[in-house]
Amino acid sequence: MTTLKSTLQEDLNAAIKDRDELRSSTLRLTLAAITKEEVAGKEKRELSDDEVQKVIAKEAKKRREAAEAFGQGGRAEQAERERAEGVILDAYLPKQLGDDELRQIVAQAVEEARAGGAEGPRAMGAVMKIVNPKVAGRAEGGRVAAVVKQLLAG
Repeated sequence: MTTLKSTLQEDLNAAIKDRDELRSSTLRLTLAAITKEEVAGKEKRELSDDEVQKVIAKEAKKRREAAEAFGQGGRAEQAERERAEGVILDAYLPKQLGDDELRQIVAQAVEEARAGGAEGPRAMGAVMKIVNPKVAGRAEGGRVAAVVKQLLAG
């Protein structure tokens, strides 16, 4: 069974052979982030594919935020590179949910939470608890929370 981490490692080796600087540096940084996570606790451990995916998602989010910051700072070239790195990382993540799909999942969760008696501000937490496992890795938390707030507000 091939792990996500070993896939990244193989892709890195291929990128180095192909002299693909952007891809190899992106994968190198991501593997470093994974290794850092593996040694973060009291003892070194192997990350599961889900955990590796979370690291990749975090790295991809960093790229998007950096691209935005560079864009606003008028550094278009730097922003473009961050965006390109983000695209490389997105390929290792589950396909992101479209707005309609996300709304549908959230709407269902809102009804479920209301059926369970969750009302008012407490409904937000109840809905997020239902939605999070369903959208895990396929939609960013901030995006999910915004849709939940919108639908709870009616």
